[in-house]
Amino acid sequence: MAASGTRSAVRVLIVEDHTLFADSLDLSLSMEGYDVRRVALPDDHGSLAAVLSTVLAAHPRIVLLDLDLGRLGDGSRLIGPLAKAGVNVVVVTSSPDRARWGECLRLGARKVVTKAQPLNEILSTVRRLSQGFPVMDVAEREQLLQLWHEQRGEKQEARERLERLTRREREVLAFLVRGKTVREIAAHGVVSEATVRTQVKAILAKLEVSSQLAAVGLAYHVGWSFPQD
Repeated sequence: MAASGTRSAVRVLIVEDHTLFADSLDLSLSMEGYDVRRVALPDDHGSLAAVLSTVLAAHPRIVLLDLDLGRLGDGSRLIGPLAKAGVNVVVVTSSPDRARWGECLRLGARKVVTKAQPLNEILSTVRRLSQGFPVMDVAEREQLLQLWHEQRGEKQEARERLERLTRREREVLAFLVRGKTVREIAAHGVVSEATVRTQVKAILAKLEVSSQLAAVGLAYHVGWSFPQD
């Protein structure tokens, strides 16, 4: 085990918008002798670019990064620039999406740890990184990367199906995504309900799904939205 004096030379930055969890990490790592810093996330103004600049200016060896940073959005966008700067990024997340974990590894994260795991799992990862040891089994890493690759393929296929829709069909799908009924869509477009039902059938056929619920789910899955003029 590394001596406390050695650990004090290892700077660990915490990028986390959940205060209580960040407090627990800060306290536990500080008690182990690490040089722990917290990155203050802006409440009203600021951006991920500003957070990145703050992190890099602190010259950390290890960054514990949450993926969901509230108003700032997806923390995974910080992984690539940090990894390229030589920082060891450990993703600490509540997301159960293992394909998303795979994407984090592809971007350069050293490991993904869930917040549901014991805190000691994070501490153990930091210890091993500070000592220059590997922190992830090769087989597990390859499995997560494969999950990401498969999901990316599925999303691409879904987007291609969405591209088959006509403009009017995309408008109808957008209404369905917003929870509108066939009657409400018909009233908005000043057309008959029978016309809207025909359009919905065409949408389901082109998306290769069997229900309006499945069509809406597919749209959400790929982050689709109808552009507003």
